[in-house]
Amino acid sequence: MQKSQILLVGAAATILIVLVAFGRTVPHSDKKAMPTATHMHEGQEGKSIAFDDLLASAKQKVPADKLMSIARLENIVRGDVKNQQIAAYKQLYASWDSLNQLPIAAYYLGESAKLENSEKSLTFAANLFLEHLEHAEDPAVMNWETKQAITLLDKAITLSPGNDSLKIKQALLYMNTEPMVGVQKLRDVVAANPDNAEAQITLANLAIQSNQFDKAIDRMESFTQKHPEEAKAVFVLAEAYRGKGDVKKAVELLEKCKTLVKDPSLKAEIDSYIRSIK
Repeated sequence: MQKSQILLVGAAATILIVLVAFGRTVPHSDKKAMPTATHMHEGQEGKSIAFDDLLASAKQKVPADKLMSIARLENIVRGDVKNQQIAAYKQLYASWDSLNQLPIAAYYLGESAKLENSEKSLTFAANLFLEHLEHAEDPAVMNWETKQAITLLDKAITLSPGNDSLKIKQALLYMNTEPMVGVQKLRDVVAANPDNAEAQITLANLAIQSNQFDKAIDRMESFTQKHPEEAKAVFVLAEAYRGKGDVKKAVELLEKCKTLVKDPSLKAEIDSYIRSIK
């Protein structure tokens, strides 16, 4: 999974290291990570900053000469000539990016992408929001960025309805605002393509986080029977058994997982994890 797709509920610290190495299915463990779905429901959900407020605050830190240039571009985007608007939005993106105001820069690139209406430009703009979400601290800004990225991905999915990666990326974003919508979107991907490892593993991981270990086991047992070489799936299956209390089975699966990876340092991390749960 790409690094932008890290917006799931938290997992035990011991599992983070290995899953990060495989490809992320859980969030960073640092203090600046995107809040979990649980945390959002504890008071952050629905609190979203208005873009005008975000922009006004940022402008207070901008030199006067730069503000004049920005104002000229803002006048162009209010016009009705599409090509001029696209060019001006991209210039606004570059201006705010140079000022290290990444959410605002991403917004303007997103507006440009909406006018261009191509999957590539829409996805690129959504990814800018996702990159900043890794480091953002203000919940209101994070909620706004999440919604912006969801909207951009909606448009990209409309243009490329068969792109499961986009659907999964959007589903993970929903996990921080409307978790059940995110889960349903993942289920829709699996219903259409049962062999999609990313969606299957993510659903199993979510089941583990909600202590639904039997559900996770059923899903991963079925998947690994068809895809026994999928190391991430074997690892998550092991974690489901560990959560259920069957440490012996978990260790057996972790030993199998070791045979599926080639990186010596990763094998060592798995060994360390095995020792920690015995």
